[in-house]
Amino acid sequence: MTEYRRILLDGAAVQVVREGDELVSPDGRRVAAESAAHLPPVRPSKVIAVHLNHRSRVEEFQARLPDAPTYFHKPTSALNAHGGAVVRPEGCKWLNYEGEVAIVIGSTCRNIAPDQAAEHIAGYTVANDFGLHDFRDTDAGSMLRVKGSDTLCPLGPGLVTGWDFRGKYLRTYVNGRLAQDGSTDEMTWDMHYLVADIARTITLHPGDVLLSGTPANSRPVQPGDVVEVEVEGLGRLRNHVVSGPVPVRADVGAQPTESEEVLSTALGGDWEFRGIRPPRRP
Repeated sequence: MTEYRRILLDGAAVQVVREGDELVSPDGRRVAAESAAHLPPVRPSKVIAVHLNHRSRVEEFQARLPDAPTYFHKPTSALNAHGGAVVRPEGCKWLNYEGEVAIVIGSTCRNIAPDQAAEHIAGYTVANDFGLHDFRDTDAGSMLRVKGSDTLCPLGPGLVTGWDFRGKYLRTYVNGRLAQDGSTDEMTWDMHYLVADIARTITLHPGDVLLSGTPANSRPVQPGDVVEVEVEGLGRLRNHVVSGPVPVRADVGAQPTESEEVLSTALGGDWEFRGIRPPRRP
């Protein structure tokens, strides 16, 4: 396996190769991986994410999995990197982490079979599909502001080639505490299936990213929290949550809400159906 990263090196965006604890640029310059200023490891034309895929997540919500996967889109303006700040806008409360594996396309593909997908995959990286559930009532279905607001798509630290997605653990930590503990083996639709499914009607270009779903126990985080997603063989993506300096504008558009739908999604499960009301956060 080889790991490629994109970093700022003396003011320029440079692709480097990881060699142990160091990152090596094409001209031979070396920088410590821990101290490097990371950029997203790829530059996609689009980021597409599957709604439900991990069985533990389906069971947590007492949901019925559809016969085929469904998807939403995260704009590229949501991209973030290893070490970057995830911004929770002022006036919002329900920002959830979702640790995932990201598929990165290597060559243009359209109308391929699942057993051809591997030929078109450059590699994989770690993702955190953050969701701002305060806007779930107004953006249900599209998930545009829920999943597409600025900074809500951290990827990294690097793009790993030659990685086999089967049988790998996926874990999320909040302030060092284990919060999600899943496996790629609990995915209903594997990486090759997802690529082939999307490529039936949407041309995938090199660098495009597909997010493959999260396991159970996505929960809200607060400004000051450090969230890390670790995937076996892909590394650990670390981000910290900050509060936006200004509130969401109140003179235009739908405002953040705190309905039962918002609370049940943010806190995990259909609380109203179970007859349990979740505690209000201060």
